[in-house]
Amino acid sequence: MFRRSGYGFADKNMSQAKTDSFDTTEDAVLGGRIVLRQPRRGHRVGHDAILLAAATAALPGERAVELGSGVGAAGLALAARVPGLAVTLVEIDPQLCTLATDNARANALADRVEVRCLDLAAPAALRAAGLDPGSVDRVLMNPPFSDATRQNVSPDHGRRLAHAASPETLALWIDAAARLLVSGGVLTLIWRADGLADVVRALDAAFGGVTVLPVHSKAGEPAIRILVRATKASGAPLALLPGFALNDGAGRPTEAAEAVLRAGAVLPLAEI
Repeated sequence: MFRRSGYGFADKNMSQAKTDSFDTTEDAVLGGRIVLRQPRRGHRVGHDAILLAAATAALPGERAVELGSGVGAAGLALAARVPGLAVTLVEIDPQLCTLATDNARANALADRVEVRCLDLAAPAALRAAGLDPGSVDRVLMNPPFSDATRQNVSPDHGRRLAHAASPETLALWIDAAARLLVSGGVLTLIWRADGLADVVRALDAAFGGVTVLPVHSKAGEPAIRILVRATKASGAPLALLPGFALNDGAGRPTEAAEAVLRAGAVLPLAEI
């Protein structure tokens, strides 16, 4: 990831001015295809967001929603990859919503990407924002997955909001996705690898056709993440794909990882 300090965007509009009160950096991802303005401290965009976008299938003319979008990394990467796809970014933090709006504009995606600042746990708020039940083709999400009741959490508010959650958080987010999706709509999510059983259990009520892609930090080591695709109202069985390694045994980035993280290649879960 390329990084430089400061604000840098040529158009200093009103929404950007609202965020000048806190320190940000401007970072390029996907080999420079996307530029993101984000807080210097707290939760930072990393590989998870880019992997999530690369694992999400979508077609022109469809509507996709990213839940818990932060500054918009995954949703913007998906919109940039799929021309004609309408994307809604849903985020609870007002400052991150403002940054996401600026990022959509700065990457020339504002005509297809909208930002909604609201709590996904409030169905009435989703409907009021135009996110009606059964109105979405694709949902992608990277829910907080550190159990605040069992693990030490960051004292930084932004990092804590992005990473720490109660044991009920996963089910709440999956329920929200199920409400939004049309029958046959697809959910894609990223989660910690040791929580696979929790993910499968939470998906069971509304989803089937669950396909899991383990992600390994280094070849030959246990997976650290899982990417999961599930289809609403599907009766297909669970499938486990071969693992995806970010680095080889010597710690060097694999060709496959470079293709996804820098060149914008898709992962097997996104193959339609």
